[in-house]
Amino acid sequence: MNLPADAITALDTFQAAAGWEQRARLLMQWGERLPALSDTDMCDANRVHGCESQVWLVGELQDGHWQFRANSDARLIRGLVALLLARVNGLSAVELRQVDLVGWFNQLGLGRHLSESRSNGLNAVLQRMRELAT
Repeated sequence: MNLPADAITALDTFQAAAGWEQRARLLMQWGERLPALSDTDMCDANRVHGCESQVWLVGELQDGHWQFRANSDARLIRGLVALLLARVNGLSAVELRQVDLVGWFNQLGLGRHLSESRSNGLNAVLQRMRELAT
């Protein structure tokens, strides 16, 4: 499967990182780059349930490709969500269903640092993306 340009950038950046501390710093930086959501977007209808942290997600279809925007109240989760967005933005609904979340975070060198609750939360975000794309 072809990776979006942002996903390739993320892979190059994280695979070049020396160790967990550098990856953790990168994660925070990626999270800080997420554009803020409006108060209107940060409503209960856009909240992803199944996350310990609060995560809001909005998506729209543009020319057959999905563009998602998201934010979280937790810095680490914001970074993880930013990396998920890098992986999925620009995909079609069919491609979105084929995304391997665990594989993606393993490729980034972050897989073993994801607690079960964070993995579950990210899965909930991806699941919500797939629901929006149906």
